[in-house]
Amino acid sequence: MAKLFECITEELQEFIEAQHLFFVGSAPLSPTGHVNLSPKGLGGFRVLSPRRVGYLDVTGSGNETSAHLQENGRITFMFCAFAEPPSILRLYGKGYTVIPSSPEWETLYPLFPEIPGARQIIVADISRVQTSCGFGVPVYQYKGQRETLAKWALKKGEAGLKEYHQQKNLVSIDGLATPLSKS
Repeated sequence: MAKLFECITEELQEFIEAQHLFFVGSAPLSPTGHVNLSPKGLGGFRVLSPRRVGYLDVTGSGNETSAHLQENGRITFMFCAFAEPPSILRLYGKGYTVIPSSPEWETLYPLFPEIPGARQIIVADISRVQTSCGFGVPVYQYKGQRETLAKWALKKGEAGLKEYHQQKNLVSIDGLATPLSKS
């Protein structure tokens, strides 16, 4: 039932753009390290080319994906259709983190929606594009994005977010440094 593609086709891009939720998977090299699987929303995912994608990453309680990418670059994205027709799309690749002080930020950031609490952009070069049936994924009705994170970030303000990043986002739960530790 799985089907491989050479790249992200126009049809697959349309599928990606129709999803309100996607998942990001990454892991450290250590066999005792924690595998990270993170749900993402807020409309911040972009297909940058048929073999490159990115998403605007907002402030969170941790920064596992960024730490793992700095260590080994491995990343997987998964999109599930929660409406009909059923489908799952996985994008496998090597990624990296673009922080606001990076020259690449000025080129990439305008491609994304303005979201309070934006901390970095995750970019990945995709080496494998695979779909599967999704027959086991339940049907859900989308009601909207939560406003909690945006309200929290606006209340913290720029200085408060910077302090939060320093306290919570410089190392992974396994002790790996993130690119924010260099800024």
